[in-house]
Amino acid sequence: MPRSTWEALPVAVRTAIERETGRVHDVVLPDAGRNSDFSATLHTETGTLFCKGIADADGKRARMHRHEAAVNPLLPPEVAPRLLWRAEADGWLLLGLEHSPGHHVDLSPGSTDLDLVREAVSAMAAGLSTVSVDAPSLAEQWARLAAWRRLAKDAPADLDTWARDHIDELTNWETTAVEHVAGSTLAHTDLHALNLLGNGGKVQIVDWAWSRNANPAVDPAFLVTRLIEAGHAPAAAETWAEQLPLWQRTSAETKTAFAVAIWGIWGYLERHQPLAHRPALTAAARSWARFRLDL
Repeated sequence: MPRSTWEALPVAVRTAIERETGRVHDVVLPDAGRNSDFSATLHTETGTLFCKGIADADGKRARMHRHEAAVNPLLPPEVAPRLLWRAEADGWLLLGLEHSPGHHVDLSPGSTDLDLVREAVSAMAAGLSTVSVDAPSLAEQWARLAAWRRLAKDAPADLDTWARDHIDELTNWETTAVEHVAGSTLAHTDLHALNLLGNGGKVQIVDWAWSRNANPAVDPAFLVTRLIEAGHAPAAAETWAEQLPLWQRTSAETKTAFAVAIWGIWGYLERHQPLAHRPALTAAARSWARFRLDL
């Protein structure tokens, strides 16, 4: 369904929100985001906050928001906005979070945001290193998807020649990645510019709906792909990541396995769940994996 405006929300939903916030006098809709049926910065008589909601409170997407609400109290407060309240009304699930002012970070070469992003990711990793939480397993998710195995079984006509000729090698690396991504640390798993908000010399990390128990090195791995997508050469993206203590402790085998697995994931999703941004991600992930494989 299209994302709702404030005026289009059911009266019961607006009432439930204002019961938590006081009267809402201004609503600013974001220019990005697709996982909520309503999301907005609300200026209210008690202050400014961010609100998002799902119209089907018992549906699959609402489970993501319930998960985000459940893990929020465990997140490092220096990098993640606090959940202020949760409400349900007229079949909607609603979350109210601290407002994170700022801009979506710029991940392109030379950006002044890059150091701030690295500081935030390092703080996130340190803050979550001792957190134990009941969350889905990323290893189980990757094993179910088995992207390279699926691509090998029914190779698409546009699969590049090198991948087609080395599909068994890529499938083996994917199996290794599933083993190496297993872990009991909460990882964000969806770090990209829209979920990184820069303001006043710091970066906050938002939208934890896709967080999973995993090897936390998977977060820098996903970010390397995003850096390449933003214009970095693979070697430069890895140089950036090498300044993260977590990435420094990650073995070369794990890095290569993650690179190959992420290439397979984006390549599979590009074909089977197409979205406008996915071809560029597939190309970036392919570039990084080929670099890791010394090609």
